[in-house]
Amino acid sequence: MTSPDDSAHRPLRSFGRIKSRAIKPRQAALFDTLLPTIALPDPKAGPIDPKALMPDATAVWLEIGFGGGEHLAEQAARHPDTLMIGCEPFLNGVGSALRHIDERGLTNVRLHADDARDVMAALPDASLDCVMILFPDPWHKARHNKRRLVQDETAAEIARLLKPGGRLRFVTDWKDYADWALERFERTPGLVWRAETADDWRTAPADHVVTRYEEKKLGDTAPIFLDFVREA
Repeated sequence: MTSPDDSAHRPLRSFGRIKSRAIKPRQAALFDTLLPTIALPDPKAGPIDPKALMPDATAVWLEIGFGGGEHLAEQAARHPDTLMIGCEPFLNGVGSALRHIDERGLTNVRLHADDARDVMAALPDASLDCVMILFPDPWHKARHNKRRLVQDETAAEIARLLKPGGRLRFVTDWKDYADWALERFERTPGLVWRAETADDWRTAPADHVVTRYEEKKLGDTAPIFLDFVREA
């Protein structure tokens, strides 16, 4: 049972609902069959060693909030030698990702159907080659900004986790969130923004995967792509 003191020190939820419509029968079945075989160890039970999850992996990527899983699955297919860790608390999204993983026969994906910050805290220093945050919940009302995933603490944690030369990609379709994230990432020691011209944040990188969410154009701007590198 969680004590009042634990609740007081737990970070605010950076995500909204964890379920909407009923999960489709096929996806529900995958929760019972596939998910137990690819789920991350409980991050609250102790440290997570990526090498133990996929000993022959040549790189480790983390996607925070993978939505419906299209991007995670496509990147996993493109990089079969890379361990792809995906975190998503929205159960319908987890179900969708399980379907993609199952249909494509992917063996290099590990999922955490909950808050990514618990996983981040359990990973060792300099253990990730890439961190991806694509279209996180904008919490665009000023009084809700404190619930945004990107805070100074999160940025510092990402810098801790990235290997020298590792990459961070943040994408949003809300102008205010782009400004908010850029401010916090730029003041985080170790993270260097790679942009040189406006096209660097206006044009999708060559390896970007367009998702159904992006196609809905729910924000107030075209997608803004912020790419950072962890300096040595």
